[in-house]
Amino acid sequence: MASNYPSLGSADERPQLGRNLTYGMLDSLGRAIVTGRYEHEPFPIEAELAKQHGVSRSVTREAVKMLTAKGLLSARPRQGTVVQPSQNWNLFDTDVLRWLLERKFSLELLRQFNELRVAIEPEAAALAARVATEEDLRAISTGLERMEAAERGEEDALDADIAFHVAILRASENPFYAQFRDVVSTALRSSIRFTNRIKGHTASLAEHAAVRDAIAARDPEAAHAAMRVLVQDVLTLIGTAEIEKA
Repeated sequence: MASNYPSLGSADERPQLGRNLTYGMLDSLGRAIVTGRYEHEPFPIEAELAKQHGVSRSVTREAVKMLTAKGLLSARPRQGTVVQPSQNWNLFDTDVLRWLLERKFSLELLRQFNELRVAIEPEAAALAARVATEEDLRAISTGLERMEAAERGEEDALDADIAFHVAILRASENPFYAQFRDVVSTALRSSIRFTNRIKGHTASLAEHAAVRDAIAARDPEAAHAAMRVLVQDVLTLIGTAEIEKA
């Protein structure tokens, strides 16, 4: 006789369901913390959180543990779980960065991100000019070709631009730069939307091609300079916008 109750799924499906609940709660709580929900009120206790979100205590405990690892929460004796000041948050965590960028648009945050880019990406481009493999060079060229296709309406401009920059980080063959790709992918989405809105058009293909060509020519100094021009242009636009807003 068929059961009228919904199936809980197989043994393999149930852990997946638990992970989905955990990440759903993580996203909800993380966004609430970053947007200031708990600035003037204490962070709820575990039982209250579980009740609010309709999940088990184990799901709640795991989500809180993950937020603690991201620097958003800390557990203190006799004080319970408390929200940490923003300077303690792990800004290299893509969830934290995404929550920050999803809250009220901030020119200051955008400038700070691009100040980091200008310190990292020109050096990565210079390294790529020295050590990139043929496969790396093809990936960079593919990124540029996707940007060209985006100009014709055949590709997504954001995805293509990000693919180009990520390919260069990977071509540096430096694992630390390569791991910066997730931060770049997350934050570039806001940065590119901003610059495209201000400039009225998508990224300069000529400036991106100059970076690709310098890397392909194995010219580290030219690659460094060309990438610096790309990021510095963004910083200049942000600086102008900040002056106009003041």
